[in-house]
This record gives sequence, structure tokens and C-alpha cells, in this order.
Amino acid sequence: MPEVYKAERTISAVFKEQKQIDDVIRRLLDRSVPRDRISVMGRNFQSETRISGFISKKDVILGGLRTGAVFGSLFGSFLSLLTGVGVLFIPFIGSIVAAGPIGAVLLGAASGAIAGSAGAGLVSVLTTLGMPEDKAAIYQTRLQAGEFLLMAEVPSDRTGEFQLLLESAGGEEIQVIEKTLARPCAGVCNSPEDLSPEVRTHLSSEAQRTFIERYNAVLNEKSDESSAEQAAWQAVHEQYDEDENGVWSKAKVKA
Repeated sequence: MPEVYKAERTISAVFKEQKQIDDVIRRLLDRSVPRDRISVMGRNFQSETRISGFISKKDVILGGLRTGAVFGSLFGSFLSLLTGVGVLFIPFIGSIVAAGPIGAVLLGAASGAIAGSAGAGLVSVLTTLGMPEDKAAIYQTRLQAGEFLLMAEVPSDRTGEFQLLLESAGGEEIQVIEKTLARPCAGVCNSPEDLSPEVRTHLSSEAQRTFIERYNAVLNEKSDESSAEQAAWQAVHEQYDEDENGVWSKAKVKA
């Protein structure tokens, strides 16, 4: 019986070039890091077109959005192996490609700024995850400058191994967070009680039902938690607005 991968910490680093990202993803996969435990962010994967919200490879293939060029080199790279690849607009940085579980975090409760309300951009998201503010500010600045951020969720007893891997691949500003990125549910969500506190406290009871219905539908279709979570947040954003407390509770009026 294969050994179960136990992710307990999140290690992150900045890379200057896209080819370094491809190399690191390949090396992480070779060391049995699951693809749904690797996240990447970068703005130089696409044009300067401002895109608000989340779009997927499927959206582009179906021709629903005029962003095909955005994904030209993206899906020819190792980045295409990761889960939930999409484009988001982040204040102070602009449009970025976000791949892996960090995409759902950016769409979710950790940052109302992603949905257009006031916020401190990526710094506020990363500090919510447990990163020191000074390191988060460095990451935001370097993403602004066109560099790339990679995050990998790893076992505690292998932290040193992966730190050396990132360093040898050219990673800079390496940081370890003592937890993994939050997921909404452990498998199928049967009720609001199954939602993680980070998700549940930012949704009204109606929005919770919307989230759960969409999450379960996509999970049943794709068996991919990252894609299910991103689709669920997208459904919430389409149907609700945030109130003054950061809770998605105001049903949007349909035209």
C-alpha cells in the first residue's frame, strides 16, 4: 500500500524566470509532491489585459472569453499539470496567473480585495496564511516586478529537503509557514458544519448553500478539490456581494 502524503507546512520562494518554475514543478513532482499541493503565481504568463475574476482553461477553449493568448505558453509548460489554473486581478499587482490551491484562497475569504472591495492586495492574503508581513511585502513587490512565486505543501520532516531543492533551483526569499493552505471541506460537503471556519464565517446561510451545491457538483464531475473550490467561490461572487463585515450576504439584483 503506497504511503500517504502528509502535508503539514507550506514552503515558498520567489523565482526570476518561468523556466525555473517549470524545473521546480518537475522536481517536486519527481519527489512525490502531489500536484494539488503545488501553487504558482506570476503576471508575466499573460498580457497586460485586466481581467477580474477567475477563468479556466475550459473557458478559453470554449471561446467564451477573448483571452486565448493569455494561455499560449502557459498550457505548454509544467504549470498546466497543476490544478485550477486561472487568472485573477490583484490590487497593486494587476492580472496574474494563479495555479493550484492558492487560486481558491485568493478567490475566497482571505481577501475581499480580489473581488474588488478595499484591501491590501496580496500582503493581506499572505499574512492571513501566517506569513510575516515583511516577507509578504517582498513577495508582492517581486510579483509586481514580473517574477514568480511558488508554494509547496510538504511534510514537516522533509522541510529541509525541500528548502535545499528550492535553493538549488534558484529560489530566493524562502519562507516556511507552519500550516497548509485551508480547504473548504474534507471531501464532499454534506452540510454547513462540514465547511472550514475560514470559509463558513465569510458566507451567509444562503451563500453557504450556494457554495456547497456548486462545490459538490464540480467535485463529483472532476474529483478535483481545487477546481471545485474555485468554482464554488465563483458562484458566490456571481450571486452575492460582501457586506461591511466582509460576509458574502447581499443577494445581487438580477437585471
